Amino acid sequence: MTNTTTNLQIPVQKTTRSRLPEVDVHTLKFGNIISDHMLVADYANGSWQSPAIVPYAALSMPPAMLALHYGQSVFEGMKAFRMKDGSISVFRLQKHYERLCKSMERFCMPHLPFELFSEGLQQLVALDADWVPDVEGSSLYIRPFVFASEERFGVGPSEEYKFIIFTGPVGPYYPRPLRVKVEDHFTRAAKGGVGYAKCAGNYGGALYPTRQAQQAGFDQVLWTDGSPQLNIEESGTMNVFFVLGNTLVTPPLSDTILDGVTRDSLITIARDLGRTVEERTISAAELIEAHRQGLLQEAFGAGTAAVTAPIQTIHIQGQDYELPPYSEQSFCQILKKELTAIRTEAEKDVYFWNTIIRR
Repeated sequence: MTNTTTNLQIPVQKTTRSRLPEVDVHTLKFGNIISDHMLVADYANGSWQSPAIVPYAALSMPPAMLALHYGQSVFEGMKAFRMKDGSISVFRLQKHYERLCKSMERFCMPHLPFELFSEGLQQLVALDADWVPDVEGSSLYIRPFVFASEERFGVGPSEEYKFIIFTGPVGPYYPRPLRVKVEDHFTRAAKGGVGYAKCAGNYGGALYPTRQAQQAGFDQVLWTDGSPQLNIEESGTMNVFFVLGNTLVTPPLSDTILDGVTRDSLITIARDLGRTVEERTISAAELIEAHRQGLLQEAFGAGTAAVTAPIQTIHIQGQDYELPPYSEQSFCQILKKELTAIRTEAEKDVYFWNTIIRR
């Protein structure tokens, strides 16, 4: 557990009218509500400068801004939680920062100082602390992102960037177990590409096949590597896990799979609970055979937004494979409860994952 520090004092312009009284925290939808303030900093002339926390508002940008044309745009997804004593925990700040830097490097963006990221984020969350809901299953979503802001249309890395963090209270992402389709034509990422980076283009490119699957009656797709074996990679916008007998299996990290913070956390917890975890290739054919033998007990997505999202049905090339009903005894629910307990300090944070903001 890390306590907040404030070495970098950032100028703050407070809103004159909070929107919080208009929000019902008991009916939160994911991604619809944004908190009062945002952090903004600019990169120009070789350095990050002028960080400030200001009221959330629209940005002014030129049509020739490079991010709009050549896709230099990366982001993170994080969460803050209300703890038992009223304090706030920001989950795995350091690992999210490291992943953002990795994404930025892949897109030729300048290094973002940790102090700017950490102190800016903590001061923003502290300022909007009242926006962190105390309703079970809810949290404050945190969205740091960086994009090319230079005004020109020649192809090449920008020399100017904008770093922004905004937040918003959210409820559960998926309200029920999912029906997913193993995608056998479109791929999310190509080897040697940017699949491991959390960039805007990865999500934009996934929209069309996802919409096709939804129009066919599915909630999401299981992405594959496009090979004849249909090796599973991710589940929609999440990493994916399978429970085969007593073993938890998840595809190994590669340049086509995002290094999920929730994925890493669940693997750590599962191993400490005594469960065998295998990070290895798993194909659609293996899923079919495991289902036939009665070994495929669970499948679930894992990510910051959903935490864990149980899968009820896997559709593979025209055939539905139904999994055992999801319950409170399902392993994905056990993992979710353990992770939630750590985040809210219902259990001791033995991994030092929480950064604590005290009011």
